[in-house]
Amino acid sequence: MKFHDTIAAIATARGEAGIGIVRVSGSLAIPIAAELFQSPRKVSPTELPTHTLTYGHVVDTSASEAVIDEVLLGVMRAPKTYTGEDIVEFNCHGGIVPLTAVLDLVVKSGARIAEPGEFTKRAFLNGRLDLAQAEAVAELIASKTDLSRKIAIQALAGKLSDTVNNLNDRLAALLAEVEASIDFPEEDLDFMKVETQRETARSVQNDLTTLLETAADGRLITEGVNVAILGKPNVGKSSLLNALVGTTRAIVTDIPGTTRDTIEEEINIGGIPLKLIDTAGIRSTDDVVEQQGVERSKAVLDRAELLLLMFDASLPLNDADHELLQVAQSSKAILILNKVDLPVVTSSTVLLTHCPKKRIVETVIPDSKGLDKLKADVCEVLLGGEFVIGESPIVTNARHQEALRRANEALDYVIESLENGMPPELVAVDLRISLDGLGDIVGKTTTEDILDRIFAQFCVGK
Repeated sequence: MKFHDTIAAIATARGEAGIGIVRVSGSLAIPIAAELFQSPRKVSPTELPTHTLTYGHVVDTSASEAVIDEVLLGVMRAPKTYTGEDIVEFNCHGGIVPLTAVLDLVVKSGARIAEPGEFTKRAFLNGRLDLAQAEAVAELIASKTDLSRKIAIQALAGKLSDTVNNLNDRLAALLAEVEASIDFPEEDLDFMKVETQRETARSVQNDLTTLLETAADGRLITEGVNVAILGKPNVGKSSLLNALVGTTRAIVTDIPGTTRDTIEEEINIGGIPLKLIDTAGIRSTDDVVEQQGVERSKAVLDRAELLLLMFDASLPLNDADHELLQVAQSSKAILILNKVDLPVVTSSTVLLTHCPKKRIVETVIPDSKGLDKLKADVCEVLLGGEFVIGESPIVTNARHQEALRRANEALDYVIESLENGMPPELVAVDLRISLDGLGDIVGKTTTEDILDRIFAQFCVGK
């Protein structure tokens, strides 16, 4: 990346809308605007105050000043901008044709097309955001639920960074003590005692472990969960999918084997993004097409993190039901006993004899009976109940989780060395490894290659 280039991109989603934005950042941003923008007030963008919008037109000066679009021009001067550089934004009409025409003119005037995430990368390199905050921008854009949005906002505000920096400062102070004892062994200095060093390392590790323990729930909330609905034909799987989605997504008939393939829909339960997978009914069949659907249903088991296993209360258990009950014993599963409004042949008590530790929900899908309990049980099984965001940060990023794990593992060696009276040189080495792990999270020790990979995942306009 040529860091001193002026970059430009369409910063809004492709499609028709009232407004679309072409964003330009760099030293040539305002001169380019001065070349292309004409205001009825005859004022040049070079004269406009920072953080203002001005009405006018984008004109192509190479084509007898042909008007390209009617726009509002936003001028933001460094350093108080998103990237820390001069930024102009052409607020155009939100169709791809006018946006592309304006972008083409900007590029002809000296800018280049921004790489994915380059605006945010410049914000990081210019000290406007640390790396954890920069990644929170991408997570905010990609948030699937209001809960994941709130967690991303918390990280963008610096909650995670503050916690990591606090751990970093405490470890850096401990490392300074250890290195002082190495560098000045003969001096009559009041060094921190080994016992105190060990307690300091344990205190930091306790707080680090607490932060690391949030990663499982955090990643579940942001990335979501695959949930498979399985059962024998005509047990009510498609009706359950439709009820949870809130629309008729799957065909429902009284004919067994209607669903021949998997159907997938995304929903939000308790702030958790769930990908619901409705499967073909599991049974023996001579129908070649239906049999392929059955095989795909069984294959879904490999990628589902939660199983909703449905049983018909009006029928006795058959071989397919017993097969599902076997699966339930070794999987994260909720048993659903459907059609309890009919004369009951298979009761919850019968299911409990096979799976005594599993949650059972009795339902009548057309009447929505049991759906609220099912949703509550899903939250309980996945998150231990309703998830509440407090003051403490939540780890949602796999890269952060791995960095914390490395830092924690290095602290294990620090504590072990201090307990066994190992040379301070060994303690210092492991402290530096732990510090490097924490530094990776906020970008203090991150390599250019890792930075490129992180920002390559962003959209072009951000």
